[in-house]
Amino acid sequence: MVSAERPAPLGVLAAGGRVPIMVADAAVRAGRPVFIVALRGLALPDVTRFPHLMVPIGMPGRVFNAFRGAGCREIVIVGSATRPRIRDIRLDFRALQLITRYARAMLGGDDKLLTWLVRLFEAEGFTVRGAHEIAPELLAPAGALGRHRPSALDEADIAIGIDYLATAGRFDIGQAVVVVNHCIVAVEAAEGTDLMLARVAELRAAGRLRLSGRAGVLVKTPKPAQDRRVDMPAIGSSTVAGAVRAELRGIAVAAGETLIADAAETAAAAERAGLFVTGIALKAGPA
Repeated sequence: MVSAERPAPLGVLAAGGRVPIMVADAAVRAGRPVFIVALRGLALPDVTRFPHLMVPIGMPGRVFNAFRGAGCREIVIVGSATRPRIRDIRLDFRALQLITRYARAMLGGDDKLLTWLVRLFEAEGFTVRGAHEIAPELLAPAGALGRHRPSALDEADIAIGIDYLATAGRFDIGQAVVVVNHCIVAVEAAEGTDLMLARVAELRAAGRLRLSGRAGVLVKTPKPAQDRRVDMPAIGSSTVAGAVRAELRGIAVAAGETLIADAAETAAAAERAGLFVTGIALKAGPA
């Protein structure tokens, strides 16, 4: 009897949040072994359920060697992260070789840095896959996630948010915006979506946004030229909690181009809070 060849392990470079764990679980369910290189200070403790190595930020040589040693040829780079503080970085010899190129990549926006990271892995002989290629079930579907639906006013605010992000994304600004009554009141920058929502909550509490009851929507979409293999927009139950504190009416994301961490939990949280979560099909850009 001839046995099927065991598939090569999938390498997962795990930053923060639940999505790296969910990608690893999806690979295992499909019968593929997984090896995780977890970034210390970012990755969740759940990574220890899988064969793994915990690595400080700034040690690419250890990362490459770990994946090669585990037999990984395909890599997923996934998870939430902010640019590291200098004091949190531990450089190995490979990092010192790359430091000039890394410094140049840091001078641009996130897209430039992530594109450099992908090319670095490819130059080392790895193939970079998107999280959605391994776990397509994480992608936001089109339409409402629960029974709550956006109103006509909400849909108008969503359209404004999508239009703004399509324009601002060309400048590598951010992936999310809050729109209230046809006005853009907050734009995501380096702080990330959760802190942007916290800022909206603070503005309301301070009376800087004078609104009665719930109003406005969070809109989140990928940047037009963004490499979907890395830094695909993501939401989860923490996003719902932030929208509740900001007293928004709902959340709209790009259908098929946004990851939803723990979709059942996220939908249940939105249902309890009376918020809508909806996936919007983006129009294709010009050829």
